[in-house]
Amino acid sequence: MTMAVNSVPSPSAGRRQVSWGTPLTYAIALAIAAVSIAPVVYVVIGGFRTTPQIVANPAGLPDPFVWDNYARVLTQSNFWQQAFNSAVIALGTTLAVVVLGLAAAFVLARYSFRGREGLYTFFTLGLLFPAGAAILPLYLMLRDLNLTNSYYAVILPQVAFSLPLTIVILRPFLAAIPKELEDAAAIDGASRLGFLWRIAMPLSRPALVTVGVLAFVASWNAFLLPLLVLSDVSLHTLPLGVQNFSSQYTTDTAGVLAFTSLAMLPALLFFTLAEKQIVGGLQGAVKG
Repeated sequence: MTMAVNSVPSPSAGRRQVSWGTPLTYAIALAIAAVSIAPVVYVVIGGFRTTPQIVANPAGLPDPFVWDNYARVLTQSNFWQQAFNSAVIALGTTLAVVVLGLAAAFVLARYSFRGREGLYTFFTLGLLFPAGAAILPLYLMLRDLNLTNSYYAVILPQVAFSLPLTIVILRPFLAAIPKELEDAAAIDGASRLGFLWRIAMPLSRPALVTVGVLAFVASWNAFLLPLLVLSDVSLHTLPLGVQNFSSQYTTDTAGVLAFTSLAMLPALLFFTLAEKQIVGGLQGAVKG
């Protein structure tokens, strides 16, 4: 006697598998990349042209290449002073964001205490608060503290607004470290700080690089906050320098493009060199 066995269809039977390697996907990706890269390429190439060439043919290529625009910008003392100011502010912001964010995320990930999730939610709500809405009260507070016209007037607010995203990215990495590793480190005599320094930090390197690069790029490109709190021209950053240069040389379009391309070059290089680490850090944050 034979018994018929009815095969039970799987839940995924009949579903169409989505392939992410279709030509349409690549076409969309290339279109997005072109929209993102085209303005940058136009600015860089425009710096190698003369203003009459740009006026005559805005979309043309340099013919011939003109190096005078970049040379003129690089020989200006204001440019290097503004680059120094941007570097000090960006590096100070990045260091403070990484150190403070790592400390806060470690406590929220590895310590158990009452109100921990509520405190984490409080930090995540900071992502919903636009920095522009706090500019006026922030300026008044910095003025009352006599911090205007100083690096601290830019660094401290930038650190405060960068911490929520930093904690959101770092916490999943630190929470994913097995408890057995912490127990083994404790048996070997390592303290909580020793575990953080010797084990947690190396394992969280992709996330640390990610938050560091994001903080550096955001600080380097900041415009509104330095504009309000840095009235001293000697403390101006490169974004303010671009505005000053374009106001001073309103008819020199090629020179403005050269100044702009040089101003954004360090942030682009920093972001490009750490691209793989950034992708790994964001993937780990999403998985966590």
